[in-house]
Amino acid sequence: MKITVKLAVVASVVACMGGASVAQAHGIWFAERSNQLALIYGLGADDLDMIKRQPKVKSVAAYDEQGKEVPTQLTASGPLLVVNTDSQPAIVAGVLDNGLWSKTPDGEWYNKGKDEVPNATISMHTYKYAVQLRKPLHGPVPILPGQKLQVVPVGKQLPDRMGQPLTVRVLFNGKPIAGAEVQPDLVNDPDSKPLKTGADGVVKIKVRNQGLNVIVAKYDSPPAEPAKAGSDEHEATLSFVLPHLPE
Repeated sequence: MKITVKLAVVASVVACMGGASVAQAHGIWFAERSNQLALIYGLGADDLDMIKRQPKVKSVAAYDEQGKEVPTQLTASGPLLVVNTDSQPAIVAGVLDNGLWSKTPDGEWYNKGKDEVPNATISMHTYKYAVQLRKPLHGPVPILPGQKLQVVPVGKQLPDRMGQPLTVRVLFNGKPIAGAEVQPDLVNDPDSKPLKTGADGVVKIKVRNQGLNVIVAKYDSPPAEPAKAGSDEHEATLSFVLPHLPE
């Protein structure tokens, strides 16, 4: 009987944690899927249904090495949302408005504001942003339209090997923000202890992978709609790929 009770408690805790991750922890980033560049919604090994989330995608854009916007579009291809890269962009970027989320005392999350969930213990409006660097640029990474929260590397070029240091700056509304939480690897180490940016918005990390790297930053701002949310949660990724040795 005691074992059954313990298992039930563990199951309940796990379920609550899973519910919280739906609203708070999942992010968006760009990654190759079958030689196509896809916009991914997930966390760790999770790679969730983007087709049903397509209406929440507010923008996808591409830029050349000078930071000038070039043509692109987001289209459904089977279970994926893929980005047209015929223009060979140096940067791609996307924005997803994940809407209002409220958590009740029993641990359940609802896709509604606190005005519709009167007993909510937490309520927030969640926004997801993604930037991928695909080619070397002719200058620093620009502040991109629509990226209210953005992670930018400090310096002229990215490291080329796993384990090398990388300094990044987190910008909110184009300005460095203190206290943003940064994790070096949303895909392979999503439960790592976050680092916090200093007064200059800067934090130093190490490049985690000789392959796809997805750095994530989170920052909560005062709500745009206080009647519906207690805060606005912003989550931004910066992704890039380090090449492997020739075969």
